[in-house]
Amino acid sequence: MPVKPIVVGIDVRSLKTAQTGTRTYLEELCKSFKNIDDDSIKFHFLDTSAPTLISKNKLFKWIGHVRYQIWKQLILPVKAWYNNCDILFCTDECVPLIRIGYKTVAVIHDAFCFESPESYGKLWLWLYLNTAIPAARKAAFVITPTTYAKKQITFYTKIPDSKLKVIYEGPKTFPLTDTSNDSSTLKSLRITSKKYILHVGSMYKRKNLLTLIKAFNEFKKEGHNDIKLVLAGPVPANSIDSDYLAIVNIIESLHLQNEVIITGYLPDEAIGQLYKNALLYVFPSLNEGFGIPILEAFRQDLPVIIANNTCLPEVGGDAAIAFDPYSTDDLLLKINMVLNDAHLQRLMIIKGRDRLSNFSWQNTAVQIIKIFKEAADC
Repeated sequence: MPVKPIVVGIDVRSLKTAQTGTRTYLEELCKSFKNIDDDSIKFHFLDTSAPTLISKNKLFKWIGHVRYQIWKQLILPVKAWYNNCDILFCTDECVPLIRIGYKTVAVIHDAFCFESPESYGKLWLWLYLNTAIPAARKAAFVITPTTYAKKQITFYTKIPDSKLKVIYEGPKTFPLTDTSNDSSTLKSLRITSKKYILHVGSMYKRKNLLTLIKAFNEFKKEGHNDIKLVLAGPVPANSIDSDYLAIVNIIESLHLQNEVIITGYLPDEAIGQLYKNALLYVFPSLNEGFGIPILEAFRQDLPVIIANNTCLPEVGGDAAIAFDPYSTDDLLLKINMVLNDAHLQRLMIIKGRDRLSNFSWQNTAVQIIKIFKEAADC
């Protein structure tokens, strides 16, 4: 008699709203799950037919929060029950409090809301602390992306260590492009291949981009007239935690308007082209749960400089050069050290390729499936 497969429901609603790392996580996992040949597991991708609401207007934000809770706490549980799910998997840090015949597995990416509560709207934070965290405590397992994130989440949430599972992520898959497309993208941004330092990510305050701009300004003063700085990524919808205005102001005060390129949101194809043609990748963040851009840069054979804090050394390993994120001088030193040493650049590229071999979404998916099976048996 054939064994009944484990039925896993995956909440994919956030594919309509997320733009950064959380979207990459869900998008890449769904692709990997679909490519796994395992008769012992069956997936249902659970989505809402209602249009999602994205707005900076305070009233519309509140309406968005309410609609999200209706989905997460009422509609999603019913859909999971209707589809006879054994496991309900949510990657946006929030599983339902209600469990109708299924177990839940959550992903919590970081502990930012505990470490920097002032960066979040009061309503969102209240809802998160009173729905997502209690539901996570009831989940069969909670997946975290790094050992560092696990330690922080354990400390702040008191979720038992035995429930928290560290599973590494992978690099985002960018569409393949030809050389002519690369040239058109670079031309539109007024940059030249191998003549720019790159950072990819939303302009949150924790990204520490002001330090990067200050270090770049000192770098320019040393006579590097042909090198530009490209900051690629969207402006955060949450104005409380956005550093966009401070970034624009410091660029103007240092007269770097023609030297620092702010791209805003770009499609995946264009981001892939920026990685492919960059000279160096710098990740100066003060706090991360994982740091997918490190792996994306490794994939494109870029030397990588990272801040020496939180999870970044765990992900970058010995393939990346680390610096003190509170020291402009140290960042400038490390930029010069890398760009002035061709042998070091080649060594970093080789180490980056080797380091990247430890990370893939397929491996992430296989490990998460093991968690689903363990949850179904417990």
